[in-house]
Amino acid sequence: MSKAPLIAVVDDDEAIREALDDLLMSIGFRCLSFVSAEDFLARADRPGIACIILDVRMPGLSGLELQERLNADGGRRPPIVFMTSYADDTTRMRAMGGGACDVLGKPVDAHILIASLNSAIAAA
Repeated sequence: MSKAPLIAVVDDDEAIREALDDLLMSIGFRCLSFVSAEDFLARADRPGIACIILDVRMPGLSGLELQERLNADGGRRPPIVFMTSYADDTTRMRAMGGGACDVLGKPVDAHILIASLNSAIAAA
């Protein structure tokens, strides 16, 4: 029996992290939550992560800056699905140009998020 995919959630909003954790667990994913990009960089076992759900605007490093750092590392980078309240064209273009699989506006429909995650994991 294979392990369920591990999803990393990087968002400074505790309520969002908890809601995503509940949603992901209810559909069979495993979930690790991180309060910031710095927390993710310090603690994440990146090879075990199937996909990252990443907020754009956070204190400290932004989600886009985290994406740039992961791209610069040159190693395996899990696919990224951005969730943001700031889904303007510039942010969307920057995220997608950096290799993001999707940019979803908050609040996101659970079915759309799940479809995006499944697509990102399948493409990885």
